[in-house]
Amino acid sequence: MTASRLATGGSAIDRSRPIRFSFDGATVHGFAGDTIASALLAGDVAVVGRSFKYHRPRGIWGAGVEEPNALVDIGGPRATPNTRATTEPARDGLVAKSVNATPNALTDRNAFLDRFSRFIPAAFYYKTFMWPDWHRFEPRIRAMAGLGKVDADWTSPGTADQINHHCDVLVVGAGPAGLAAARLASGAGLTVTLVDDQQSPGGSLGHRAGEIDDKPAAAWIAETVAALGSAGQMILPSTTAFGIYDHNLVGLNQRHFDGRPDTLWRVRPRRIVLATGAIERPLPFANNDLPGILSADAALAYLRRHAVLVGRRIVVATNNDSAYEVAEALAEAGAEVTLVDIRHDGTPAAPANVRLVKSRALASASGRQRVDGVTLDDGTRFDADCVLISGGWTPTIHLFGQAKGKLAWSEARAAFLPGDPVDGIAVAGAAAGAVSLSDVFAGVGKAFAGQGNAATPRSTGPEATGGILAAWPMPGSKGRIWIDYQNDVTVKDVELAARENFVSVEHLKRYTTLGMATDQGKTSNLPGLALMAGITGRTVPEVGTTTYRPPFTPVPLASFAGARVGELMAPVRRLPLENVHRASGAVFQEYGGWLRPAHYGGSADAERSIADEARRARQSVALFDGSTLGKIEVIGPQAAAFVDFLYYNTMSTLKPGRCRYGFMLSENGVVFDDGVLVRLDEHRFIVSCSSSHVAAVHARLEEWRQDRFGRGAVYIHNATSDMATLTVSGPNARKLLEALDLSLSLDDADLPHMAVGHGTYAGDEVRIARVSFTGDRSYEISIRADRAEPLWARLRQAGQAFDAVVIGLEALMILRAEKGFIVIGKDTDGTTLPHDLGVNGPRAKRQTEFVGRRSLFTEEASRGNRMQFVGLTVPQGEAPLPTGAHGIKRSDGRLRSQGFVTSSYQSPTLGRPVALGMIERGATRHGETIDIQHLGKISKATIATPCAFDPAGDRLHA
Repeated sequence: MTASRLATGGSAIDRSRPIRFSFDGATVHGFAGDTIASALLAGDVAVVGRSFKYHRPRGIWGAGVEEPNALVDIGGPRATPNTRATTEPARDGLVAKSVNATPNALTDRNAFLDRFSRFIPAAFYYKTFMWPDWHRFEPRIRAMAGLGKVDADWTSPGTADQINHHCDVLVVGAGPAGLAAARLASGAGLTVTLVDDQQSPGGSLGHRAGEIDDKPAAAWIAETVAALGSAGQMILPSTTAFGIYDHNLVGLNQRHFDGRPDTLWRVRPRRIVLATGAIERPLPFANNDLPGILSADAALAYLRRHAVLVGRRIVVATNNDSAYEVAEALAEAGAEVTLVDIRHDGTPAAPANVRLVKSRALASASGRQRVDGVTLDDGTRFDADCVLISGGWTPTIHLFGQAKGKLAWSEARAAFLPGDPVDGIAVAGAAAGAVSLSDVFAGVGKAFAGQGNAATPRSTGPEATGGILAAWPMPGSKGRIWIDYQNDVTVKDVELAARENFVSVEHLKRYTTLGMATDQGKTSNLPGLALMAGITGRTVPEVGTTTYRPPFTPVPLASFAGARVGELMAPVRRLPLENVHRASGAVFQEYGGWLRPAHYGGSADAERSIADEARRARQSVALFDGSTLGKIEVIGPQAAAFVDFLYYNTMSTLKPGRCRYGFMLSENGVVFDDGVLVRLDEHRFIVSCSSSHVAAVHARLEEWRQDRFGRGAVYIHNATSDMATLTVSGPNARKLLEALDLSLSLDDADLPHMAVGHGTYAGDEVRIARVSFTGDRSYEISIRADRAEPLWARLRQAGQAFDAVVIGLEALMILRAEKGFIVIGKDTDGTTLPHDLGVNGPRAKRQTEFVGRRSLFTEEASRGNRMQFVGLTVPQGEAPLPTGAHGIKRSDGRLRSQGFVTSSYQSPTLGRPVALGMIERGATRHGETIDIQHLGKISKATIATPCAFDPAGDRLHA
């Protein structure tokens, strides 16, 4: 390849603003408006990267997002790894480095791997390095894997903006189809948002010939853009529509080139027009991956947009009409051009000063670091410093596929086209298979027929023609014919996959990594599918396609994160009485996203303070701020059926004014949350879930309401932040409350355990639930959050007569562990089922459906050696067991875990340690002593019932 910059031309560059940057340490010159790729081509830089597996030299292939080879790491203040050189603007002072190359792309020391290619074909990693041990090879292999390097000195330029936007019509693509669609929609009085991934609108009209409404293409583009601007329509350049999600939500990523992070747009249009164009495919021939072999359309774009002539002796190989314009333009620019067309009949006339060779195909290319010639299938050789190939066009239907659109095979286009329409989505232009501008505008006009008075544009100049003869990779081809340039997938790799029966497209993709590179197979998928069709004797549509998934192009993680960093990502949830607790000497810690008092009395001797709080709570009465407990209201005529479906326990039999403890399960039967359900009246419940699970339970309730119940049947309201909950617990709890005027009878007959009543305090309504997480008589008083402080102060004042103690969460954890009460996520894990916790009744007796029911009867759920919830005791005088320590058992001469300690504390009331755990078959092994291992130290523990304090439960009524 002998590329150069022409003295004139280049619609995208500003010759008055020269720039200079570095690539792999060498200085590269260019102009404002250049991309890194166009500047490298202008400087005749042939090798810009190395392939992923074999480290073969790779040159620039395309001019846009389809580029598989030219990935660079950008250094400096705006450091970005794995940037596509074809889409990254060149700027003065930029530092770019090739990826996957050491020390650089031209002299990569790992190039020797290509010599061993026969030993590392597709899926070699499944078959090799197994002996003597994979882990011997793993560090080196992992060190070689991956593309790009993260700059350790990178600093964030700030948070990315995120914008929610609504419009009548979203047009994706600002080529001729997109511009025409936007103008017609605007003329119909609709609000329009037009997005395009290029910095300037026009699409293919930026380098392809065209005349519209008797105006040059450039003039028509400028006029259309001006008309849209005058109408107040939104145009977003440098913006990629990367995904279509549920209900036609479209994700956009807008790039900025002034130092700002990208902007993420969430657009909800009433209608979407996909004018996303098409991508040129390569042709199959041996060594078709050499630097200097480019897409023909890309070469034309570099010529007309950047004034870069990609070679002096150029061979253009094609199977379709689009390459003829390329050959003609290159010849006019002074290149010696040979056009090789595999077709014999139906071809356009040979362009002026172009040698046309018909009925011939390229058999191979030659060269080492760059191409130096080609050989045709009849043995004819042509010297060449650049080879341009056009194997046809693949419509960019990724977004259509993401929207659940089905594809239809077109023999005439040798490509998949959009099939049956999708509600709210129209496809126009090359993405719909249109070739000529007349066809493009006819399709757009049809989409907006009868809407507004704007005239559909007319093509009044030269028209592209769509003749094509499919040229797919053929089974048994000689030489190394590359299909996926970046991931080094060849024809032989696909043949190997077929021999090993990986003939499904999804299996083929994963076995060979075809289409799994950073370009996501934009140039390689269809040739690979066609080859598999040829190998297996099927047609291309019978082989099918892989699933289109977002994002269409890589999106920076900063765009998805937006301002959600730190507390904006996980906001600290605060108690209404936080300042009051701080004034009382509370030491705060984070528990499940809430900032809560761990204990009181300062940090000097936390262990003693916690023990003192727990002991005094058992002796008299404790005050505890339980405002974090969930208070999610479930209201409606089907509320009872709803909670029955959500809970493991039957809840519809609960009487108004009563409470019931229960589990929520995940679909896989695992315990998701536990807590108390309060029934206020026939159609109103309160879900009092775990503090750390409030948001998740609320989302879960909403999800199942939307799935099975309408708003008229059930309404969900999260009132957790509206109400404060103050807990009074201990032998003197009732006496303390009787000292307050709550306008409520506290007699056990009127307010028994697991009942709820209503009263008032200082004129404010209070709800009092008699439930206990300590095992002692307890009352939870809920009041409006903004009225909680006076009630708390009164409780503190009245409690002085009973030696009341204010306790933090650490003391509460001791009290509940003494009673064997669980904390979900601490005493359970992602495998714990309800019967592992000793709650088997609903599993055995419930006949109605509930979330997770079927999962409770699987082979795994019925396994006899499941982990079960137990208590653990240690010998007299021993220290508490370490939380996380494993119960171990010697089997076949080896130690294996048979469970683990989930909670462990020193009980000041019992004067000994208490512990809880999950142990294999633990429920049937009470009294058995097992070994406990932690950090190499082995101790003894005896399996016991989880409840170590007041097993008869007498203190609940004391």
